[in-house]
Amino acid sequence: MSTAQQAQLGQVFAAEQLCGALAKQLAPTFTSAQLGQIETLLESPLAKQFTAAERAVGDDEKALSTYREQLTSRPPRAERLALVRRLDNAAQTTAMAALLRYEVGKTQALLALKARGESIDEATLTSKTTAQAEALRQSSAQGVEAFMLFAYRQTPSDQLGEYAALYEQAPLNQLLKASVQALPAVFAERRAALK
Repeated sequence: MSTAQQAQLGQVFAAEQLCGALAKQLAPTFTSAQLGQIETLLESPLAKQFTAAERAVGDDEKALSTYREQLTSRPPRAERLALVRRLDNAAQTTAMAALLRYEVGKTQALLALKARGESIDEATLTSKTTAQAEALRQSSAQGVEAFMLFAYRQTPSDQLGEYAALYEQAPLNQLLKASVQALPAVFAERRAALK
């Protein structure tokens, strides 16, 4: 991408604007009591402990890569894998990762077309890129699974179960599912702002 395109993307898809647009869409569907419950769950000591473990992975990308390679020869115990998949499902991690990758890819495709002087509407863009969604979901699932197994490798299974249960609680689970549903429209709205 050109420097101008990168600058425009940085402006249109700035995290604060993207999150603000998502919050604007979702806010009317939740009461202030529900939002308070969500905040309490996400600010709990358990959630903070797991967030710290997740962030620590970024400090050692090489170790994560090595761990991924080892998973084929030394797969995790079935019970541990079931816990990770339970957490992934409750937290909508794979769904969110795949969706974000898909929407970013659509945005890049749109920019490439615009750079060639072509124009395309959102519906056509979606129809031309839908085939990639399933492949992105599968690779995202594998990546999320390996990431979680690595990030929580020293966490006892009972704590991992408690963390999954935290994300299974309504309205946090409802918020995450609603976020996955709302994001395509948020991205489409942001893409419409691209020149």
